Amino acid sequence: MTEDHNKLLAVFEVRVRDLIALCEKQRRKINELEKALEVKDVELQQVKEKIDELNAKCDNMLTARVVSVSEGEARGARMRLSKLVREVDKCIALLNE
Repeated sequence: MTEDHNKLLAVFEVRVRDLIALCEKQRRKINELEKALEVKDVELQQVKEKIDELNAKCDNMLTARVVSVSEGEARGARMRLSKLVREVDKCIALLNE
């Protein structure tokens, strides 16, 4: 029985070593994945900041466009009003003759 116990003990030692090696391998893999996750988190944060920046630029451009369109419409309205005033002045001038 001593020889059987020695064989069992040897097998057990080999399996424990294999298990320890597997644990170390998994620990290294977990560390690699955690580092990769940190890198992805940083990249994600940078992309979110870029999206916020682009959204702000887009909002600014839309605001500028609305203002420029409003200025153009105001200029057109002033021109139409000036034309109407000139026509009224001509009509008054004709009535005064």
